[in-house]
Amino acid sequence: MWQVADIERKDGALDTRHAAAAMLPYVQAGLTTFDMADHYGTSELIAGDFYQHYAEGKQAQYFTKWVPKPGPITRAEVRQAVGERLQRLKHNCLDLLQFHVWNYADPSWLDCLFWLDECRQEGMIRHLGLTNVDAAHLHMAIASGIPIRTNQISYSVLDSRAATDMTKICAENNVGILAYGTLAGGFLTEKWLGQVEPDWQALPTWSLLKYGRFIGAAGGWDRLQYLLRTLQGIAQRYQVSIANIACRYILQQPAVAGIIIGARLGQRAHIQDNLKLCTFTLDAESLAEIKSAQDDCQRIPGNCGDEYRKPPFLTASGDLSHHLDEMPAPYHVEKDAMQTMRVRSGTAWEDMAGYCRAVRRGNRVWISGTTATHNARVIGGQDMQAQLHFIIDKIEGALQSLGGSLADVVRTRLYVKNIDDWQAAARVHGARFAEILPSNTLVQAQLVGDDYLVEMEAEAELIAGTDRSTQ
Repeated sequence: MWQVADIERKDGALDTRHAAAAMLPYVQAGLTTFDMADHYGTSELIAGDFYQHYAEGKQAQYFTKWVPKPGPITRAEVRQAVGERLQRLKHNCLDLLQFHVWNYADPSWLDCLFWLDECRQEGMIRHLGLTNVDAAHLHMAIASGIPIRTNQISYSVLDSRAATDMTKICAENNVGILAYGTLAGGFLTEKWLGQVEPDWQALPTWSLLKYGRFIGAAGGWDRLQYLLRTLQGIAQRYQVSIANIACRYILQQPAVAGIIIGARLGQRAHIQDNLKLCTFTLDAESLAEIKSAQDDCQRIPGNCGDEYRKPPFLTASGDLSHHLDEMPAPYHVEKDAMQTMRVRSGTAWEDMAGYCRAVRRGNRVWISGTTATHNARVIGGQDMQAQLHFIIDKIEGALQSLGGSLADVVRTRLYVKNIDDWQAAARVHGARFAEILPSNTLVQAQLVGDDYLVEMEAEAELIAGTDRSTQ
């Protein structure tokens, strides 16, 4: 139901009762799960009307999302957001609430998940999910004791980022991938086969604008045409549509629990064509043929969900301007008379031992030895890699607050409790610093605190005149 927002962007708010009536044919055909969000226009209100006024509405599942603005948030605000979703959907319990993270370096996203899990335990939410979260941070949330059931991410024959680490983490933890973008906004259909390259700035819908950027990242129009010709050949063998083949391919990928196909309520429906997905299975030869064509495309940059966190922003607008006004610094900055800047991360250790998380003097930044402490919790449980990813997030948060980024790091030191963990620690460091290449030392050390498996400190030198605090 993301398309609701696109329709309303042009035509104003839909009549919720009329739009709810347009949901009825889907449920009558057996397509009974609807995905929406707090920011998908009036989608929740439409679904609430359908649930309240149609007997078939009681047969459906309603998945929604909460996408709060970045920055400080309270337990009360989390509960208020859940209550608003319940009110708009006219439910007593949300079937699935999916949470979006804007900035991993701001640990408030974990606070939100812990408080959402409180709501789940109280019966306000049946299942918790994430949306656009990468494999490392999905793993971090699970290792921290948060029962994540699904992760909604872009996944298509154009975008195979989910096929490696994400699939592994989901399979190991019984997390279902909810794949969106499976038809690339409609580009993966007969309509675009053999067509000349469009004017990318004049495309009529948000979906087309967004997935036009994906096509560019995947290698351009010629690569898309090659994919479409491959899908067409297979579609002819199975006597179905190109869309059916593109969708069936993702449905057959490991860990995929479902695919999400856009519905323009009251305008267009492809119900009968979509139902054909239940009538066939792609054989090994067809799967291999599609995989070969997929491998011929360039890989979409970054990890799952990075299109909402870093350049290139593969969004409808090409940036985050239609989502956010600003990206607040994760931590408060204190500045003294000598212009020395400091940030605290709020751990009890800092007050007890008389130190801060990071100090900036001129263009130099020193970050204290950092563990996976957040308030009174150890993030990542007893998983060393999850702990280290959170530690690097904390270091990144301190740097962002002081006007820098991980790209400014010139020195890192890792301390592992168990020397057998050194390779796993090195892999995490490599995943986060492979393009930065600071100098590094890794040693075994007896860490303070039984729960801590790894500690890290860092030094950075900011490039003069560059302020990355809001990037």
